[in-house]
Amino acid sequence: MLKNLSKVYSAELEGINARLIEVEVDLNVGLHAFNIVGLADKALNEARERVNSALKNIGVKPPNRENRKITINLAPADVKKTGSQYDLAIALGYLLSTGQIKNFETADRIFLGELALDGRLRPIGGALNIAQLAKEKGFKYLFLPKENANEASVVKEIKVIPLENLAEGVDFLEGKKEMEPAIFAPREVPEIVAPDFSEIKAQENAKRALTIAAAGGHNLLMIGPPGVGKSLLAQAMTGIMPDLSHNEAIEVTKIWSAAGINPEGLITSRPFRSPHQTASLVAVIGGGSNPRPGEISLAHLGVLFLDEVPEFQKNILESLRQPLESGVVHVARAKGTLKFPAKFSLIAAMNPCPCGFYNDDEKECRCTAYEVIRYQKKISGPLLDRIDIQIKVPRVKIADLREKKNLKPESGGVKENIQKARDVQEERLKQFKIRTNAEMSARQVDDFVNLESVATDFLKTLDRSRLSPRGYYRLLKVARTIADLEKKEKVTTEHLAEAFSYRLREEV
Repeated sequence: MLKNLSKVYSAELEGINARLIEVEVDLNVGLHAFNIVGLADKALNEARERVNSALKNIGVKPPNRENRKITINLAPADVKKTGSQYDLAIALGYLLSTGQIKNFETADRIFLGELALDGRLRPIGGALNIAQLAKEKGFKYLFLPKENANEASVVKEIKVIPLENLAEGVDFLEGKKEMEPAIFAPREVPEIVAPDFSEIKAQENAKRALTIAAAGGHNLLMIGPPGVGKSLLAQAMTGIMPDLSHNEAIEVTKIWSAAGINPEGLITSRPFRSPHQTASLVAVIGGGSNPRPGEISLAHLGVLFLDEVPEFQKNILESLRQPLESGVVHVARAKGTLKFPAKFSLIAAMNPCPCGFYNDDEKECRCTAYEVIRYQKKISGPLLDRIDIQIKVPRVKIADLREKKNLKPESGGVKENIQKARDVQEERLKQFKIRTNAEMSARQVDDFVNLESVATDFLKTLDRSRLSPRGYYRLLKVARTIADLEKKEKVTTEHLAEAFSYRLREEV
């Protein structure tokens, strides 16, 4: 390494993936200057003041006391650098260049962390994502704030060194202090407990539809008057879905960490996201000046619940069409396209009309025919065609609500049956690296639905039902899921008929 020149490594998040960044520090003769080059944003340019104060407060000579020109280059220079996670790397690179710290091996280490003015390290986003990058690139050590250590230590192939402050890192690198690498410790995160099925009185048809949706990863639309339990049904969905596997937990945690939601460990429960109707397109879909995952990606492998779905902006609803089909969302920018995972089960709820009582047996609707049609058409045909199961949720009678039963938990037994159905699907589809029936392509549907001969005759009667080709294949996927729940190898006429009953959408 040349005199007055040092190089250490850090990382930048691009979507949910990390990219290796070289932090080069060069000292040259001349009047004092401290410049950061390499397409840095404002937060990164402000690192000069944080690094100056942090170094001064741990008792070493800071850059602003140097009567030399200091240049920090972040390479590659054509990649935009954002955030404050480069502070630690810049400070250590400066100490190496000025000889205030003994030379240490930098080729196998990545440094991350935002510096407080007193030298403490503050947590950063994307620790797990960067830990996986370190593993892929062959690095041995990852230095980062203590709060991020448990998350990053999920990747066991690298040594994660947790730091409370800059001085601690300097002492460790100079051999003055011994520190043990972090060991991953599963931590319980307070969760919102999903309602049990036994808490939902009546609504057996809706519970059956939820069971099928959870078993096959299907989308569901519930239509009914206000207050009949549509939101409660949606919240119960995560309580019957199978637990996340270890690999699935890593997938979800990477997304949340990249979004700046810093988990202390792995996220092990299925996400349930319910954005408000006033949410912006970027908040729901993802993107922004520094692209980050949106609500549909935060719901990856879980549930995205859209309550009062017609009240969402039309551009938001239409932008769901591509992710619902492909399981990913593409955010296009001038310098490239970022891809965010978005395999979620959409649960949508709506009233039948603006007042909510169209065709209600007990309360008169006050809407005009035009208002009813206009309200219903807020959900376009192409979006509706991507929703596999569409049901009405009727009003529950007071007598049914008052009936007291010895209620035993139901969700556990339902969840067990769903897990068995998913195990069958995963075994059947493992060669394609997909998990559920809802993810099957048209060709895979043809190969794996396995219709009884009598059932094929039933399909011929559907020609007048005006099903689109997409609707036809989604019908077969739902029928395959019903057969899996019943542990049947072949799809029968009864399975198709039940799936078709959910596919029909009468005038609401």
